[in-house]
Amino acid sequence: MNWDMIEGRWTEFKGMAQVQWGKLTKDDLDVINGNRKELAGRIQARYGIAKEEAERQIDEWASRH
Repeated sequence: MNWDMIEGRWTEFKGMAQVQWGKLTKDDLDVINGNRKELAGRIQARYGIAKEEAERQIDEWASRH
């Protein structure tokens, strides 16, 4: 799915994001507010992974929705 669509419908997608990345808090998801770079940064911080891995996970997740 196009990221612009996810960003525009973030309130619908943030529950799915929390299922995918359970270490993200509700506050994280509110701050992210559909911003892909913010999502990648929060995933990196919570999971201790590289930026490239966070981006890969986001791409995979977005392609399924």
